[in-house]
Amino acid sequence: MMKIDGSCHCGALAYEAEIDPEKVGVCHCVDCQILSGGAFRTGATAPEGAFKITHGTAKIYVKDTDAGGRREMGFCGDCGTHIYSAPPGDARKQYRVRVATARQRDQLPPTRQIWMRSAQTWLTDLAGLPGEAKQSPAAVSD
Repeated sequence: MMKIDGSCHCGALAYEAEIDPEKVGVCHCVDCQILSGGAFRTGATAPEGAFKITHGTAKIYVKDTDAGGRREMGFCGDCGTHIYSAPPGDARKQYRVRVATARQRDQLPPTRQIWMRSAQTWLTDLAGLPGEAKQSPAAVSD
């Protein structure tokens, strides 16, 4: 187990968790693509009692999954950063913490991938693209 901590982009919502670094996974489902605004989302598993919000209150959105279940999505109501997902209601909670929100994200390489049938085909071509260490001042900023 590994202790991590993190927050949303604006800092209004912060958390601590103890996760299993061997259970870091990439999800390529369409929902994760849309909700992350990217090609996939990376999550780490924190068992019940090993995840807590330390600052702020998560806004909750409950979604139906392609696998037939329901997931509670916890995110910042101010900046919209997704922090975790978990079973809704009083169900035994196993949290999927969004790795990108953890300060230790560089220490959490994925160990598996799911929903590969939805993976963007161009992902395998990224290694061959030219890159820059940071964005140039003349480029359009996001």
